[in-house]
Formats: sequence, C-alpha cells, structure tokens
Amino acid sequence: MTVLTLDDEARRNALSAPMVDAIVAAVDAAEADESVGALVVTGAPPAFCSGADTSNLRALGEGASSAGSVRSIYDGFLRVRDCTLPTVAAVNGPAVGAGFNLALCCDVRLAGDSARFDSRFAMIGLHPGGGHTWMLDRAAGPHTAAAMTVFGERVDGRRAAELGLAWACLPDAELLDAAVALAARGATLPRELARAVKASLRETPTLDFDAAVTLELERQATSLQAGWVAERLAARRG
Repeated sequence: MTVLTLDDEARRNALSAPMVDAIVAAVDAAEADESVGALVVTGAPPAFCSGADTSNLRALGEGASSAGSVRSIYDGFLRVRDCTLPTVAAVNGPAVGAGFNLALCCDVRLAGDSARFDSRFAMIGLHPGGGHTWMLDRAAGPHTAAAMTVFGERVDGRRAAELGLAWACLPDAELLDAAVALAARGATLPRELARAVKASLRETPTLDFDAAVTLELERQATSLQAGWVAERLAARRG
C-alpha cells in the first residue's frame, strides 16, 4: 500500500505542471509494483489540494493557453481515476476546484475536520472542467452539485459525510491512519478482482438491470475460475 502525498506548501499543493507529472509518475509506479495493493492520496498540511496553479489559470484567462494545455491540467487527477488499484483520498484541508476533482476521482473519500470542499470554478468565471459536474452529481446528487457549482456553497468535512461526498469525517489526527487502514483492506483483494470490481462500479450504472446482472455474472464466473473463492474459504476454515 502506498501513500501519495502532494507536497508544495508554497502553492498549497496546487496542480502545477511538475505536480501533475509527479502524480502521474507515482500512480504509474504503484501500479507497476506488484507489492502495492492500494493507494492513499493526501496533501501536506495545511491543504489537500488548492486546485490548478494560479499562474496557469491566469494564462488561461488571458487566452495564452490552448484546449490541449487546459486538458493537461486534468492529467494528474484523471490518472488517479484510471488507477486500477483501490484508491482512498484522505482530505486533510481545502480541496478546491481541480483539487476537489482529485478527491472525487478516488474510490472513497475520508474527510478530516479541517476538510473543505469548494467547487469554485464558476465563482472565478470558469466553467467547471475535468468531469467535475458529472462526478459531483454522481457522488452527492443534483441538488448538492447545483448548490456547490452554481451558488458557490462550500462544504466542510462533517457536512461532506452527511451529503455522501465523504464516507466519514474524522479528527485530523486520526485521518491518515484511518485512510491507510481502509486502503489496506482493499489491498488484500487480488489485483484482477479489484480491477474487475472497479470496472463494474463504473459500468453498471450506465446499463439496464438485466445487462448489469449479465455483466456481473460473467465477472463472477471469472473470479470463481481463478480460484480466489476456494482459497479464501479454505483460509477461513484454517
């Protein structure tokens, strides 16, 4: 299990080009290491991630950047979304804009008391990007998505847990240990099983019920053939 810590205190862990490259490299390394079964994403205090680097945003506002360079800001959090390992966000401070996206891209979010979820895009004159509206609506529903994106509502850790944006809110001093413990349970899954379950979680909401049952049946049969069930039941009996 690996802990990926964003660490750029001067920029409050903003998604600068070097930070994006470092995130992509860290996820690639975790997936390439067979001893790693899960990934925890957090930020060096006092922030989780303050969003896109302000110098990049300024360039965008002045028309100095192309659509391709806008898309490059997404690469870090989308690499986390595409990670085949179980992922847990330990949100230990503000998660703003693209930093909010980074949290949303994780399979599960745990929030500390200091967590602050802030869409902010529209409030600075920028349309949300990187799948923000889709992920936020799916995580907490259209009412919350509208309140946060259109009306600029910000949500603390406890409210995030109430809304479903976070699985739980914990004291800051307990947050990382709890995230590591949760990730460690996910890390016990065979990698191919974790990959299949994550794929099903993403795919089945787009299917009708019968198609979802068929898809799960195929993957369930594969898991039986792999021998994981027999191995785990035998281990429990032992």
